[in-house]
Amino acid sequence: MPASDIAAFFQELSKSDPAPRTELAYKNHFTLLVAVVLSAQATDIGVNRATKGLFKKADNPKKMMALGEAAIRREIKTIGLYRNKAKNVYLLSQKLLDTHGGKVPDNMEALIALPGVGRKTANVVMNEAFGVATFAVDTHVFRLSNRSGLAPGKDVLAVEKKLDKKVPDPYRMHAHHWLILHGRYICLARKPRCGICPVREFCRFKDKAKYED
Repeated sequence: MPASDIAAFFQELSKSDPAPRTELAYKNHFTLLVAVVLSAQATDIGVNRATKGLFKKADNPKKMMALGEAAIRREIKTIGLYRNKAKNVYLLSQKLLDTHGGKVPDNMEALIALPGVGRKTANVVMNEAFGVATFAVDTHVFRLSNRSGLAPGKDVLAVEKKLDKKVPDPYRMHAHHWLILHGRYICLARKPRCGICPVREFCRFKDKAKYED
């Protein structure tokens, strides 16, 4: 996709929501980190439902450790992979206390070193909590970047690197939010809503005519 089309692509996406934020509910940097860890292979709605009670009881690493892994499991049992996620939430809380004074670190290397935190999670936290122009590539962003021709790549890291290279100012800060929301509500996996897509004129999806009705 040419640079002029990429700029126009994001200009159109920005019109509906100039400053988008994550749809995950959180109170502070710690609860944001936990929510993003829990969101892997789960919906934001499902995560918000589970964390409503959890964050009332534990909104910092010390309280989360005091709550204990078994209690964390009970709070998040409606989320997929809840057993492993509960273990990671407990262990990352412990590591935050032992290594970072209970605070969420503001750099990629330290975030990825936390249990249960991958590159996508770290990018979300860096962007949402610390205002860094990062590109978190989830299934929506990966699909949309490849389907549209915006930033095609064989894996999430390749897509992330292309987005980092191609997305111009002033769209870099909010780019991944716009892509996530567009993929979640318009550019659906099985039946993309091409007929109401605001960026269809820039999109390279070869079958978009089939979905314009």
